[in-house]
Amino acid sequence: MTADDATTTDNSVTLGTLMTEAVAALRDAGIENARMDARILLSDAAGVDGSRIAAWPEDTVTMDKAKTFRSMVARRLKHEPVSRILGQRDFWRHSFRLSPETLDPRPDSETIVELALDWLEDANAPTVLDFGTGTGCLLLSIIGDLQKASGLGIDISEGAVTCARENANRLGLADQVEFRVSDWDSAITDAERKAGFDLIVSNPPYITQADMEKLSPEVRQYDPRLALTDEGDGLGAYRILSQVAFSLVKPAGFVIFEIGQGQEKDVSRLLVEAGFVGIEYREDLGGIVRCVAAKKTRCSVGRCVI
Repeated sequence: MTADDATTTDNSVTLGTLMTEAVAALRDAGIENARMDARILLSDAAGVDGSRIAAWPEDTVTMDKAKTFRSMVARRLKHEPVSRILGQRDFWRHSFRLSPETLDPRPDSETIVELALDWLEDANAPTVLDFGTGTGCLLLSIIGDLQKASGLGIDISEGAVTCARENANRLGLADQVEFRVSDWDSAITDAERKAGFDLIVSNPPYITQADMEKLSPEVRQYDPRLALTDEGDGLGAYRILSQVAFSLVKPAGFVIFEIGQGQEKDVSRLLVEAGFVGIEYREDLGGIVRCVAAKKTRCSVGRCVI
């Protein structure tokens, strides 16, 4: 039996029937990857592996599960991202819960994690500070892959901090990280300032006000605007971050900032003006410069080394 042969009864409906109707509706609405989205949502709603949907379309599910699936599809028809519908997103080696106050983590941001781990793999109990932590995906991914590492995540949104704490608990990392509601560095203690951090990372709001309307509905309508744009030229956060980071990072420590396409020269200039050296770029999978990183010199009498 194929999906075209699938039937519905008063008490159940086949996987094939649900897939056929969902894919047609999503395609009519201009949703890209309609079949993949439908399969992911049906797998979650029906509690079956995605491969079984294609292999056994004649399998049936209860009408309650079908109702749940159709409700999910209705949300996707309004361009709500699949990850938002499911309430979680896979990132690096983990799955992170989302909230309306957090960005939906993108694979491009894993570039920050890769570079951080390259630089910290031999460090002894490194400390990491994450500005605009959101779900905590950057900080928790870095901390989770390092021995004896600890970290602090800062976000201006109380809802985001609550979400990050939940993710830390779920991943068993709550003892290694702390999250605080703060505007920039106002919640950093005197002791933390004195000790400094080995690494500071951030994925700040870098989309220009003019470019906001060019974003897909999935981003523009469902990601928090505060986390997307500075309502200006997209460099506002970096002007503050570069100075704040230089005051907080240890000598011989470094920073990594995610950037938008074409912002590498401007952000590099701000970092150099703040006192950083050794500018380095890292491209994402699409070949776009996604991160700007820099180091702070370690000075001794008569000489400074990087």
